[in-house]
Parts: sequence; C-alpha cells; structure tokens
Amino acid sequence: MTSPVLWSLIAAQLAMGLFDILYHHEMTEGLAWRRSQRQELRLHGARNLAYAALFLVLGLFEPRGVWAMLVLAVLAAEVVITLMDFVEEDMSRKLPASERVTHTLLAINYGAILALLVPVLLRWADEPSAIVAVWYDVASVLAPLAAAGTVVFGLRDFFASRRAHRLVRANAAELVRMLGERRHVLVTGATGFIGCRLVEALASAGHDVTVLARNAQKAATLHPPFRLVTALDQIAEDALIDTMINLAGEPIANGLWTRAKRREILASRLRMTRGVVALIGRLQKPPRLLISGSAIGWYGAWQDECLTEFDGGKRCFGHRVCEAWEIAAKKAQRHGVRVVQLRIGLVLGIEGGMLANLLAPFEFGLGGPIGTGTQWMSWIERDDLIRIIAHVMASEQLIGPLNATAPEPVRNQAFAQELAHALHRPALLRMPATLVRLLGGEMAEELLLTGRRVLPDKAQASGFKFRHETLRSALAEILAVTPMRQGAVGLDRTAEMQRAQ
Repeated sequence: MTSPVLWSLIAAQLAMGLFDILYHHEMTEGLAWRRSQRQELRLHGARNLAYAALFLVLGLFEPRGVWAMLVLAVLAAEVVITLMDFVEEDMSRKLPASERVTHTLLAINYGAILALLVPVLLRWADEPSAIVAVWYDVASVLAPLAAAGTVVFGLRDFFASRRAHRLVRANAAELVRMLGERRHVLVTGATGFIGCRLVEALASAGHDVTVLARNAQKAATLHPPFRLVTALDQIAEDALIDTMINLAGEPIANGLWTRAKRREILASRLRMTRGVVALIGRLQKPPRLLISGSAIGWYGAWQDECLTEFDGGKRCFGHRVCEAWEIAAKKAQRHGVRVVQLRIGLVLGIEGGMLANLLAPFEFGLGGPIGTGTQWMSWIERDDLIRIIAHVMASEQLIGPLNATAPEPVRNQAFAQELAHALHRPALLRMPATLVRLLGGEMAEELLLTGRRVLPDKAQASGFKFRHETLRSALAEILAVTPMRQGAVGLDRTAEMQRAQ
C-alpha cells in the first residue's frame, strides 16, 4: 500500500478528526462532561479504538487472507458506528455549523479512502493468510503515533460515558425556594452561563420570567416556560415586573483586549444597562429591585489583602468597566428602585466559565499553576450564585455593591492542586508567566496573573449560608466525585488555610 494519494487522504482524515475532537468535542461542546451525551461518548470511544487498530495495522503490516477480511470487517463496523453517531448527535444535541461542515468533509474524505483502500484489501484477501511486516518511511512512523493518540481519546470517552450518569444537577427550583411569593422577573443575558441556570430555577419554581435575547435560536435552549422579547421596547408600559436582573455583556475572556474589543466590552454593558434604566423610567409601575451584574474586577489587582464591599478599587481596565457599569445601574434609584450591583467572582460549573476550559487539559494530566501560582482566585459555585441572587430578591435591606464570592478564596496553586486532586491527576505543568503574557497580552495579565482576595461580608452578614464554602466541596459537587477524608492526599482545609496566611 504505497500510494502517496492514499496516505495523504489518511493524513487529512487524521488532521480533521483531531480538529473535530479538540475544537468541537473538547473546547466548544465539552461532551465528556455532558450527561446527555453518554451514548455519543460510547460511539466515539468505539470508533477511536477502531481507528487505532487500522492505523497500527496499515502503517506497519500488509494483512493477507483472513487478516485482510478482518480489516475489511473493521472498516465496515466503523462506517456503521459513524452512521449511528450521526443519528445520535442529531437526536441529542444541536451541532454548531462548523461541526456539521467538518463531519461532511470527514465523510467525503473517508469515502475517497475506502475507494482506494478496499480494492487493495480485496486483492490481499485472495492470498494465503499472513501478516507481512512493511515499512512506509514517514507513514510507518506516524501511524503508530496516531494509533496511540486515538487509543487515549477512545479510552477517555469510554470512561467519560461511565461517569455521565453521576453528573446530575441539583433541583433548580430549590435554588430560589426562599422567594416564597410568585415574582415577575425580567432577565437579560439569559442565554449565558449564569443566565440559563437562573431562568431554569425561576421557571421551574413557577415564577413569571421574561427573557431578553437577541438570538431566538439560543433562547430556544432555555428551560420553559418564559416569555421571549428580542428588544426592550417590546415590553409595554403597563407591564408588571417585580425584579429586573441585568447580566448582559460582551464576554471578557474570549479574545485579546484589542481596542475594538475593549470598546465592545464596555459599550455592551453600558448600552444594555442604560436601556434597562430607560425601561424602568417608562413603566407605569417601576420594579422594586434591579440586580445588575458587575465583577470582582472592580477591585483591581491586589496582593494578600482581604477585600470587602467597603474597600476601594485600583485603576485598571476591569475597574473602569465595572465602575461605569455600576454607576449606570445606580441611576435606577432615581425611580425609587432598590439597586444591587453583584460583584461576581470566578463562577464554577462544567457548562461554561473558566472551569469548563480547564477540565480537558487537567484530565489529560496537562494542568498546573499559572505563573507563580500565588495570585488569589475568588470563586463561587454557580448554584450558590443563583441562591445569592434569590437571597438578594428576598432581602429588602440589601442595597448597593455585594460580593458574590465564596468565603474561602484560594491561591492559584491551591486551585490547580484541588482540581487535579478531584480528577485524580497530577498538577505538575506550570504555565510560565512570560508565555501567558505572550499569548494573552493585557487580558491574561489582568485575569490570570493577578488576583484579589474578595470576601462576601454583606451576604453573610445578611444571613446567607453558602452550600459550598470550600473549593473541595464545590468541585466534589460539580464533578460528581467524593471528597477524600481529612488528611488524605491533596490539600486539606487546614493546609489551605495555612497557605493563605
């Protein structure tokens, strides 16, 4: 099998398959951590192991007789598995356009491979049974490497499918149980990582939810029932809204902070917040409460100081954005509305945010601290954040800035060790600060290499009780693992507190 065209097609299939796995399955869709994709993961695992066998055999041997027939059977099985996978994907999730295009190219390319390979195998099948060692230069070097890689991904998918049944989220309605009476709530940013869970909680608990979403297709994935509007001017002046929750804004960590990106980060928040305040001004009966998003970036970069809502902020891009955002929201007070600016920390969950981006590298043993690892990370588990929002709605005395962070922030090195501990992996690969700055510029400097130790004083003083005060508790819930007993391998709470001093 010395055809350079055939080996070129196999190389192209491998490259496209790797792109599909890394970009779609891992980075975009996070399939390994989705309960709904259990069957798809099994199919991916079986297909990858079939690919591994084919790479290894065809790269190093010429199978003759019955062995060639066996290879033909594996090829046929791979086609059947792929067809089953296509059906499963269409039934269980909505594929992004880029993934559909990739699958189409993979199918066409694979058809071309079969057109060239099958006649060769049929010719070999007529010969006496034997396995003849061959050497195709570069192809015979790359084929075993490709086989090893596909085995790793195949086994990972099998293991992920086995744990999928444990990835059960808490009852969403319970998160807002403290509200009691039925509320009429407007949510902006509802299709985001935080907003979608908030809508699910409110709708499941029987509250009236109005969702502002410019993309109706994204809104279709939200938990019903809710009312959809695509612009604030679609809301009538006599509409009855008790609470407005404004979470909309351009993501800050999905690209370099170019001048255009900075403008959009700021403008998107101000534009939406000013629109919400304008809506409040024209309603015949203003809402009782506006909860407006903000972030702990308001505080800027600090060392080991403990920061509460009564501390000031240091000048940086994040502070400028959050300050302008909070000032814009505060103008709703002119209409007699209680305003709470929620300074949100690093929100943890497997469906999005920072943790979702870290799961794949850490699960493959490629995780570790960033830079020195001494920078503080003020985090909060996503369901606790939803509970804080409900607590604010139920607590009339809360007003102004409120830190939405867990009471025990950790240093970056401790975070890496705890995450690796939860996944039963090492955390040895430290990412140098120089490389982080080179790849991410000022965005990486401000979000990854500097930190702040933020405490939720106002929330706790008002009676709020966190379900997850420690990172280990949160990760055990999110990743469906059982926390190790005190004193076991990894950082226990005592060691973590000593590290914080």
